[in-house]
Amino acid sequence: MTRVVSLVPSLTEAVAVTRPGVLAGATDWCTHPAGLDVPRIGGTKNPRLDRIVSLAPDLVIANEEENRAADLDTLRAAGIEVLVTEVRSVPQAFTELDRVLTACGAPGRPGWLDAAQQTWAALPEPVERTTAVVPVWRRPWMVLGRDTFAGDVLARLGVDHRYAGHPDRYPRVPVTELRAAAPDLVVLPDEPYRFTADDGPEAFPGLPCALVSGRHLTWYGPSLTRAPRILAEALRAARR
Repeated sequence: MTRVVSLVPSLTEAVAVTRPGVLAGATDWCTHPAGLDVPRIGGTKNPRLDRIVSLAPDLVIANEEENRAADLDTLRAAGIEVLVTEVRSVPQAFTELDRVLTACGAPGRPGWLDAAQQTWAALPEPVERTTAVVPVWRRPWMVLGRDTFAGDVLARLGVDHRYAGHPDRYPRVPVTELRAAAPDLVVLPDEPYRFTADDGPEAFPGLPCALVSGRHLTWYGPSLTRAPRILAEALRAARR
């Protein structure tokens, strides 16, 4: 059986659910599925490369956004095969998940992947569109910019974020400028920065704020099946 180390939390969940037993290691941030019992190799941005090499994986799965190219080059130099994914849209997520699971020895497409793809394909066209800013960090403030998976997820739910045309994918924007953009809504996920009711909304007085699940906004894996419903409910609640 192929031994796999995952450097991407959403891919960890996809592999663990589909191919139980193939994971030889995962990051400290790989929280799903619950109770995952595999060796931990540090963070996505600061993995313990010596630990990964010692686990002797046949394959390391990574992502061009979440993981550093220099770390992946070091693993390749150690003779380890590295599969790097690029996920910047919902359709691309399904293509890349299929590629990853095949590389991990899946005999065919799992049922959850088919169900997730059907769920997104069946989404009705939004009857109205909403503008938003979508912070993903503060100190400094950073927001979704161009060409992001989360931005595509929101667009399919009728939410157009103000910085979709910005040259950077995650631009740093002063909060005063975010307020001046006058969005209909501020979308605050709980990862990578953990925005909460007490940490985030106070920076946008007078604007409705939607506190949403970062896992359902930014992860591509089994969570995709429920993501449209969960996110849509949070967005509607903020506009009431």
